Amino acid sequence: MAGIRRQWTPAEADNWSKEDWIAVILSCLSYVGILTGVSLAFLLRWQGFAILVITAVVTWLMFRIIDPKLSVLSRDYEQKQREYIERLEKIARWEGE
Repeated sequence: MAGIRRQWTPAEADNWSKEDWIAVILSCLSYVGILTGVSLAFLLRWQGFAILVITAVVTWLMFRIIDPKLSVLSRDYEQKQREYIERLEKIARWEGE
């Protein structure tokens, strides 16, 4: 996946980039693919099963593209929340900062 960035800092990951736009497009394709594929598969049409396989690949690709950004943002949020809770506990115990 040349051209797709895999390493992010929290500040960089918070801004929109081409990876976000690719994920937006792929998520729309996944949604439409699931709806179409399931509908045709219920009718036992081979096209429905083919669309579901293609949709599974598109969904996996979307996950691979956007997951590095989401992981970095999640770790940063968890760290900030941990620091906030520690500060709050100090205040509740009257320890000060």
